[in-house]
Amino acid sequence: MAEIKLSKRLEKVASFVDKEAYVADIGSDHAYLPVYLIKNEIAKKAIAGEVNEGPLQSAIKQVKKHGLENKIQPRLGSGLSVIKGEAPDTVVIAGMGGPLISQILEEGKENLEAVRKLILQPNVAADSVRRWLIENEWKLTQEAIMEEDGHIYEILTAEKGDPLALYSENTEKEIWLGPLLLKEKNSAFKKKWNRELRQLENIRIQLDKASDSGELLDRKKEVEKKAGWIKEELT
Repeated sequence: MAEIKLSKRLEKVASFVDKEAYVADIGSDHAYLPVYLIKNEIAKKAIAGEVNEGPLQSAIKQVKKHGLENKIQPRLGSGLSVIKGEAPDTVVIAGMGGPLISQILEEGKENLEAVRKLILQPNVAADSVRRWLIENEWKLTQEAIMEEDGHIYEILTAEKGDPLALYSENTEKEIWLGPLLLKEKNSAFKKKWNRELRQLENIRIQLDKASDSGELLDRKKEVEKKAGWIKEELT
């Protein structure tokens, strides 16, 4: 039987799945993650959710290839609708923008009652995911940041609980940068935020050239505030 090889990003996502979990992978992309989790005896069963028929058929083919029809259900549906009638304890949403992940969670939150753990990997704008977790009383429990092929990814896990437990008095700054990532500040973190600082400084230069207005002044203040946060943490 062919082994399945994940990207480093998905391997990291898989590392946050608890032993014997029942996992729903939303936007499963050929069911690679569910197949890996079952074959490596991490998860006991899984749902591979797809919103379009083409990817669903690819997931079905992958599941059949590995003989896992009795362990993995490929399901067609939008977002968290694929877990209706089932009770997975873990939901994974990986490889999308933060705002889209937040939208999927918001639109399907009535389906999360039986879910114990969220594993979320936004490609961009992780702050929007942290904000959704706070607003919906999910406690951030773990964070990771890593680089693969020139891209930097953040991975967040959450469980039901005190949504502000890991945050200090400067909540907005920590929502943006990551309260746990701020404690570690690994090389991927530094690379990401140095890159972001350069972008903010370029934006500030362009704003300085524009004519003043109330809206423009607010934007300048926001840019300067965020640039200041980064400088505080990287110097």
